Amino acid sequence: MSILDLLQKGKRKREKQVRRKVAIGATLGMTIGAVAGVLLAPKAGKDTRTDLAKNAQDLTETIKEISVKTQDLVDEAKERLSEKSHEIMSDVKEKISDIKKEKNEDSATK
Repeated sequence: MSILDLLQKGKRKREKQVRRKVAIGATLGMTIGAVAGVLLAPKAGKDTRTDLAKNAQDLTETIKEISVKTQDLVDEAKERLSEKSHEIMSDVKEKISDIKKEKNEDSATK
């Protein structure tokens, strides 16, 4: 398994954790807010149903917005990680080349 594979595996794991935490937090917060609003507002059944429908629609829109923002963050993180992994691979290749060159020079002087 190469260094790049390890970096990508770690990146995917972190991205999954971030998406999961954001989704859980957003969903939980919106659900609690909607339930509290319904329970604390003394309204007629029809008004309550209308409010529930509106809250459900708002919740759906908010989840979509959060999903888009999360995907943007993930894409940005992917780009940064990709750039960093290329830098690391370039540095590793350069070090390997330097070591080989030193080894060849040592062999030539003996």
